[in-house]
Amino acid sequence: MKKILVVGSLHYDIMVDAHHRPEKGETVIGTGCSYKFGGKGGNQAVSAAKSGVGVKFLGAVGTDDSGKFLLSVLQNNSVDTKFVEVIDGIASGMSVATMDAEGDYGAVVVSNANLRINPNQFDNDDIWADVGMLLLQNEVPELVNLNAAKEAKKRNITVCINAAPAKELSPALQACIDVLVVNGVEARDMSGITVDCLETASKAALKLNQTFPVVVVTAGEHGVAFSESNGTCNSLPAEKVELVSTHGAGDCFMGMFCASMMNGCSLEESVSKANKAAAIHVSRKD
Repeated sequence: MKKILVVGSLHYDIMVDAHHRPEKGETVIGTGCSYKFGGKGGNQAVSAAKSGVGVKFLGAVGTDDSGKFLLSVLQNNSVDTKFVEVIDGIASGMSVATMDAEGDYGAVVVSNANLRINPNQFDNDDIWADVGMLLLQNEVPELVNLNAAKEAKKRNITVCINAAPAKELSPALQACIDVLVVNGVEARDMSGITVDCLETASKAALKLNQTFPVVVVTAGEHGVAFSESNGTCNSLPAEKVELVSTHGAGDCFMGMFCASMMNGCSLEESVSKANKAAAIHVSRKD
């Protein structure tokens, strides 16, 4: 079976719990903290591996203890780390996230080693051996994503991007993308359509189909819309669960979605499985 190559970020996450997230100039007394494996790339790689497909990861960490921890988590989840570069003299990526009493969060990311991924390595045939899908996000320099996507297209490998966090994609990168997955905020920024229900999520997806062959728009508590450039558009309501935390839900969705696509599921089946996996994730107490 073909594997997924994830090119992306690795972050050592510091999670802080508080009654509410601080406003400008406000100090909030927290109720707890924890330390977790993170980075959209890393989280999506682990999610895909847990969903039953082979996964390779290409990225970068420092020589610090955080980097060793990040590599160990990937390896313990059967993710191939041969192409994760360990760079001396720079810290591994990290983030600090504040979780409020309702389970929502805000985060600050410091990319560090993730900004040092070599963009000129993608002509290496070993990277692409047995790969059927390339999975990207927006937490590494666009030149890395662009060069990876160009090489994948040369090799007839499907390119999927979770365009998060929201930022403008160059026309050259857009031209390489087969599958775009975005949340409501990212869909709004890319389409100009405010996503506040499944109807508007569907409208945003169809507009984005003018550029991308397959589009998936996750709309939080409303559900998910998905469409193809032939004009077909469908949606699924959100699974009804008790929310514990939204942290990592999008990455869980991506891992299951891409794994399902790699396993031969249809677009609708893949979205449905990912929708259910994300619902379980947000209702789970660690």
